[in-house]
Amino acid sequence: MSSSLTCVVIGAGVVGLATARALALAGHEVIVLEAENAIGTQTSSRNSEVIHAGISYAPGSLKARLCVAGKQMLYAYCEERGIGHQRLGKLIVATADGQEEKLHGIHQRAVDCGVDDLQWLDGAAARQLEPALQCRAALLSPSTGIVDSHALMLSLQGDMENAGGVIAFLSPVEQITRQSRCMLVRTADGTELEADIVVNAAGHGAIPLAHRTEGLQAKDIPQAYFVKGQYFTLSGKAPFQRLIYPVPQIGGWGVHLTLDLGGQAKFGPDVQWTNRADDLQVNPADEARFEQAIHSYWPDLPAGRLQPGYAGMRPNIGGPGNAAPDFVIQDASVHGIPGLVNLFGIESPGLTSCLAIGAHVQALCGPHG
Repeated sequence: MSSSLTCVVIGAGVVGLATARALALAGHEVIVLEAENAIGTQTSSRNSEVIHAGISYAPGSLKARLCVAGKQMLYAYCEERGIGHQRLGKLIVATADGQEEKLHGIHQRAVDCGVDDLQWLDGAAARQLEPALQCRAALLSPSTGIVDSHALMLSLQGDMENAGGVIAFLSPVEQITRQSRCMLVRTADGTELEADIVVNAAGHGAIPLAHRTEGLQAKDIPQAYFVKGQYFTLSGKAPFQRLIYPVPQIGGWGVHLTLDLGGQAKFGPDVQWTNRADDLQVNPADEARFEQAIHSYWPDLPAGRLQPGYAGMRPNIGGPGNAAPDFVIQDASVHGIPGLVNLFGIESPGLTSCLAIGAHVQALCGPHG
């Protein structure tokens, strides 16, 4: 079977859905191809559900620009659509020698990225906000929050479908080839779709799919790495009203405390380099290591309160020692294939940035017609 379409988006995670929505609202005929049987079953459903402020990224980078813009867009969208979210705020805490200097560096980088609402707190002021907290100093980020990511994805899907777009589930893409005037997208069941625009938003599958795309050169396809992050949940109620983050480490923010919309606390993610995207088991033996990390800022954590939660996997393109590369959003100006947009390395802050990423891709593709 073969049919002609304006735009194919590959991947129905939060970024793929936001991109498909933006393209459909701009007038494109859109079909989303998703390998699984539901939306957001991979990276999008295995994260902290945090709305990031845009603090820790390289000034001027796509991550910095799209996170800062996306945060504002996401809060406005959630307010408009009644999607569950809260601006809880976040404390980034210095708990050891040398970390206060790191906090000053984080503060300056945030300002350089356009985040101008951080507040410096000494240890006493931080404990006034969170009496159970132990730290020497902290940065308060009042614009950090949390969101119901599944409700968000359902809303994005609804917007896209109301604008005429559709999703085809259980439709893994086998190959993308170039035709004289368009691209041909072939799925595993033999279906062929002709498209003027193809957006590869396949998450962990984006790089393997790029290798199955006719005309893409190896130099334009990054190396895939997998960063596993485990979460442990807390039984009972946590004595915190805000998110608590230690100063960053390579690969992420370390074992931080986040809250869901019901007030349940979870800790993580940790950082584990692995060779497989499907390595998603939580190791109960890591509980002691998590407790030790948490004790640095919550010394009164009762023993035995942690339970294995879940694990997520970041689609990293930097590798160990260079774990915070920028988003890569490629169009023909990079790879020379008209109409093809590749999204590589869309890890954190991808959820926060999803609407801004969608708008960015839509601007690259232009309006329909």
